[in-house]
Parts: sequence; C-alpha cells; structure tokens
Amino acid sequence: MSITVQNVTKRFGAFVALDDVSVTCPAGELVALLGPSGSGKTTLLRVIAGLEVPDGGTVLFADDDITRHSARDRNVGFVFQHYALFRHMTVFENVAFGLRVRKWPEQRVKERVKELLHLVRLEEKAPLYPANLSGGQKQRIALVRALAPEPKLLLLDEPFGALDAKVRAELRDWLRRFHDELNVTSIFVTHDQEEAFEVADRVVVLNKGRIEQQGAPIEVFEHPANEFVMDFLGNVNKLPVRVEGGRALLGETGDVELPAKVFGASANGRTDAYIRPHELDISRTAEGGNCMLAKVVHINPAGSVVKVRLLAEDFGLMINVDIAPDRYRALALKPGESVFVTPKAAKIFEPDYAI
Repeated sequence: MSITVQNVTKRFGAFVALDDVSVTCPAGELVALLGPSGSGKTTLLRVIAGLEVPDGGTVLFADDDITRHSARDRNVGFVFQHYALFRHMTVFENVAFGLRVRKWPEQRVKERVKELLHLVRLEEKAPLYPANLSGGQKQRIALVRALAPEPKLLLLDEPFGALDAKVRAELRDWLRRFHDELNVTSIFVTHDQEEAFEVADRVVVLNKGRIEQQGAPIEVFEHPANEFVMDFLGNVNKLPVRVEGGRALLGETGDVELPAKVFGASANGRTDAYIRPHELDISRTAEGGNCMLAKVVHINPAGSVVKVRLLAEDFGLMINVDIAPDRYRALALKPGESVFVTPKAAKIFEPDYAI
C-alpha cells in the first residue's frame, strides 16, 4: 500500500514542527526519514500513524483519505526505540497481545505467533520474559509484535538507537532482508546517515520542518540539492573560495583552482566549496601543480579507509582526506610530515540551483 502525505503542517504552539510537507512512499518500499534532532521526522511519522492530527494537509493510504481517522482504524504497526515490551508477559504473550485485543481465534493466535518467532529465529525464547533477552532480541520481538496483526504499514521510530554499534549494524542488515521477505510498506526515522543509506530504498531529508531533498540513497548522496544536504550527509570539507569568471579559486592569490563548475556571472564573489574526504588525494610531490602543501596531523588507519587529518597552514585550513589502505602503505605517511593535497572534485551551491 502506498502512503502519500500532501502539504501537511503541524504546529505545537508557536513552534512549526512540519511546514507544508509532501512525501510519497510507494507500495512495498522501505523509506527513511532522515534529519537532525528537531527536524520534524518523528512528528511526520506520528502524523502518518494517527498519533498526531495535522493542522493542515492530507494523509492518504493508497487513494483513501485517512487524515482524520484514529490510529486504531489505520491498522499500522509501530516500533519504538526502547522496545516497549510488556515486562510481565512472556515473549509469546507479548507477540500475541495485539491479536488477542483484536479477538483473533486462539488457534490462529498460536499459529501466527509461532510463524513470526520462527521468522526471526527466536522460537526457543517464547516462554522467556523480556529481561532474559539481549537488546537485539528485544528489538526483533518488538518488530514481530508490531507485524503480528498484519498491518498495512510498518512505522519504526529510531528502532536501533538504543543498541550498541555492532548489534545496530547486524540488525540493519537483518531488517533489510526481513523487509524484502515480507514486502510491507515501511517508514523508519533515523538521524544516522549510514543507517538510512544502507537500509532504505528512498531517503527523505528533513530540516526545520521542511523537506530538503528526497530520492534514492545514491541520488541524494551524489547529487545533494543544497548546502544543508551536502553538509549533513557524511563528512565534508568546507573551503572558502573566490569565484571569478566561472573559476573557483582557493587562497588570496588563487594558488589552487578547485574542479567545480560554476555557472553564470552572478556566481562571482566569495562563497564556499564542499569537498568530501574521498575527493582529495595525497602525494609526496606537487606533480601537475594545483595542490596544497599540508602537514599530517593525525592518522586513523582503522576501517576500510584510512582517515588522514592535515593542516594547510598557507590557507588556514584543517582538511580531512580518506585514502585506500594500499595508497596509505605506499605513501608511508607519518604525523608531522609535509605532503601535497590535490582536489579531484568539488561542489558549489548557489541560491537557485545546485552543482
């Protein structure tokens, strides 16, 4: 079932939580609402769930206007960050609770609970209480409890926020596979960019109650609509430049030209260029020129890339560069050494368009 939010506004007193927001979630997709704290993502989720009533706009489930329907009538499954499991009930009874409230036949309740616990590989936990489960197991039980009544829509509010990094990564992968098996339209809230990009089919970026950009993860990451999206999605170097005749020049004397295409005479003047750490290269020599002399300040070799922090004293800039491990080994970098940093790509945003 598709979900459409049209021109929704929601205020809490003088505070505008949602400002003319429109979003479409195609049937069967997993959509991430991504943004910083206070951006409106949880309020939007609660409006879709029927837990908040919008001051303006409409919410459609397929072609049905359900804006004024109660949460109970929407048949939505909701998963919270802190599990919200009933501590005095066994795992089996937690999953069965919503079915018994809806007066399902007892035999069908047993079959459904058994089916779901098997799906999440936790059948042996059925007689246990939540206190006997790990954080990851609790969240999986919370998820199947929400799915038990066969909801039209699954909503998840920061579902992995209370878990440690390793468990969070495991559950992200599990949720993606689980969603593909069930094919239920799902919307989840997160402020974790990596989580959104790894799990979602579509990402909706919110800021101050408005949508900045929405689209496929790779589209949003590679073609950010504006400075906010560029800056919010992952690490980025922000460099002050002077634009002259379509050229972006770094430094008072324009020693380095950034490879950013700038349109129109109106772009002339001072602005900021954005370069992601992987869009910079480090070398021992100034081959080809157009590079910055910089001193290695810190090296973090952990992970799939080596993160190098450098100080370009001539420009008064701290710069972050990501390089491949084999490149790091070839350069044999050490803190305190001087190297050359070459920009390979850059983005400059203007008020009316993005590059």
